[in-house]
Amino acid sequence: MTRAALRHRIRPGGPWQQLLPGVYLAVTGSPTLAQKETATALYAGQHGVLTGLAALRRHGLKVPENPAISVLVPARQARQSRAFARVSPTVRMPGYVCYAGVVRYALPDRAAADAARELDSFREARAVIANAIQQGRCRLDRLQDELAHGPVRGSAWLRQSLAEVTKGIRSGAEGDLGDLLLTSGLPTPMFNARLFAGKIFIAVADAWWPEAGVAAEVDSREWHLSPGDWEYTLQRHARMSAQGIIVLHFTPNQIRHEPTRVVADIRSALAAGRARPVLAVRALSARS
Repeated sequence: MTRAALRHRIRPGGPWQQLLPGVYLAVTGSPTLAQKETATALYAGQHGVLTGLAALRRHGLKVPENPAISVLVPARQARQSRAFARVSPTVRMPGYVCYAGVVRYALPDRAAADAARELDSFREARAVIANAIQQGRCRLDRLQDELAHGPVRGSAWLRQSLAEVTKGIRSGAEGDLGDLLLTSGLPTPMFNARLFAGKIFIAVADAWWPEAGVAAEVDSREWHLSPGDWEYTLQRHARMSAQGIIVLHFTPNQIRHEPTRVVADIRSALAAGRARPVLAVRALSARS
């Protein structure tokens, strides 16, 4: 097409619109997220690779909304960020990528590491990293490799997220609970402790206070439960209660917006638990 023909099509009120330099959408109206991702891939060129939140979405993970779409390009390639396309030149182009038509996107480990650098808060970064690991899309050792070999700048939230996961925190909501407990004056629990009655496995408790036999569970359909898991959750509760464990359930909303009540409930449960004989429940840490 001639330049004149393009200008005519993208004129005000015309049938086309320009999304990025050299990339046009042949319909009117607001472009969809998928169309923006395709436009970013086309703008980046044949070696461009979507990463961060955009790539994680394509792997089926739930991520925060962000208007920017991150794409990696070789360091020698002259591309600048434009509109919604956030271009990151790098000497560490992914060795393996996934394909969806013209769109190339990074594997989950690289995408998650890059996502932690593009988010606006540690809380969001922690939730993304913990969810990716919990869903089995990322391995802790590979994320640690990404941290070790990636840029130091902007890596603080990734480093802190991995440190929390290593301690046993496996979701963003559990991280919020951990933050609350650190400032509450309550004893620090074991996170994601595996509980046993003798050699019989009972359950994994999100937070566990062995001296009182108290477990706190974070009940979240967003981070913990897939459809159909409610019955399994009730069975876990019943197994723990049968061993005399005091089980407390909190939603992410309660942890964020009713922290005083959450702390008071835990403190009361700990007092009640300490007033009775210690339970014959063995606990192993998440790292054991």
